[in-house]
Amino acid sequence: MSVTGPPGPVMDRDEVDRALARLDAEHEAIETSLLALQDHAGRRLLEGARLTGVTEERWSATEQRITLLWAYFDAYAGALNAARELRARRHWLSHDDLAELTELLRGESVTVAGSTSGTSPSVMGPAKLTERFTLEELVSRMNDLYAHSLDMVVAADAVWSALPARIDLLAAELARTRHLAHSVGVRPGEHPAGDDLERITRALTALREQVISDPLAFWQRAEGSSAPGGGRAHTDRYDREARALEEVRREIEAVLTVRQDAEARLGRLRDVLSRADRTLAEARSARGEVLAKIAASEVPAVSGPSTALQEQLAMASDFRRRAQWHRLSPLLESLEEKAEDELLRARESLTAVTAPLAVRAELRGRLDAYKAKVARHGHAEDPLLIERYDAARRMLWSAPCDLRVAEQAVLRYQQAAAEVLAPRVPQQGGPTDRRGDA
Repeated sequence: MSVTGPPGPVMDRDEVDRALARLDAEHEAIETSLLALQDHAGRRLLEGARLTGVTEERWSATEQRITLLWAYFDAYAGALNAARELRARRHWLSHDDLAELTELLRGESVTVAGSTSGTSPSVMGPAKLTERFTLEELVSRMNDLYAHSLDMVVAADAVWSALPARIDLLAAELARTRHLAHSVGVRPGEHPAGDDLERITRALTALREQVISDPLAFWQRAEGSSAPGGGRAHTDRYDREARALEEVRREIEAVLTVRQDAEARLGRLRDVLSRADRTLAEARSARGEVLAKIAASEVPAVSGPSTALQEQLAMASDFRRRAQWHRLSPLLESLEEKAEDELLRARESLTAVTAPLAVRAELRGRLDAYKAKVARHGHAEDPLLIERYDAARRMLWSAPCDLRVAEQAVLRYQQAAAEVLAPRVPQQGGPTDRRGDA
């Protein structure tokens, strides 16, 4: 390709010196960035890792970019050195020297032979045998290559810095939880929490392997961000397993609490069931008394103690002896609820059985209360009241007592007493009835 002359007007000496100073500064900045990229921990990890998936694909393209970037940098450095040498030949530059420097500094003076040879078309476009650039174009091209390469390296390094360490911490917590689970009998195939621990273990192992081999599969770019590595590692799978482990841990802690409180809870259960049995025994005894003392009254039957609960209590004690805490925990919860229901049933049965005796006691109390009231008003010797009181008393204090008949007798006494105690309205002009003054 022939050179047709410098692009635009020929630069003077001062313009040449300023351009060289600026290009020297850019050279130094680019070299510093390239060396930093070369030494970046993420790049070294990528070079040594067995990559898979999207990371393998992107790293292959990035390696080509970095190779191309160094090729461009060498070409840039060579062109810049040529310009420096030309400028250093003499203090006073001729017009031809300035024209040549203008071509070097502003024209397409840099030829990169086979610059995209062996690279993917997706890296810098279709492959070409040679490319010509101005120094400015080459700087722009290197900046673009560097930004894409650094973005990939920083993203992979960010995932590797964030997730594996967290997974390892969670795995350590998982190991502690599994040890604790085994100590209380929670094992795979015997308890759902044991199966959950096995599943979480497999999930964390697979997650860590994928994070190490394909970190970019866990990278979420920040919307609208153009900065290298602008985004974050998404931790959805990790968070899901962490929540699952926390649920299992809480369940294991509940089983541990059962182990610590088992004897006290079993003692309370025995006490509640014993009280229920005593209450039922009292109800059975009371039923016999009611049947002997109360006539014409339906008395409900009283069942015996629950053998099923006693059997379950014995099973719970056996679980405790054999340290099967994971089985004891749900059984104790069920038994505690059933035992309270059994005590309530026994109390209700006692109340139902003794209801006729309570009715008789209430009638006796009512009869004596009216007798005392009549006596306070001076009518204790009233023949009708004495007769009706004696009749009611015989019925209430004899066995068997017919409550319906006795209640009617008490009502008749109440009515007679009410008539005696009621004030009498005197007839006009007649004497006042003294009984009515009572």
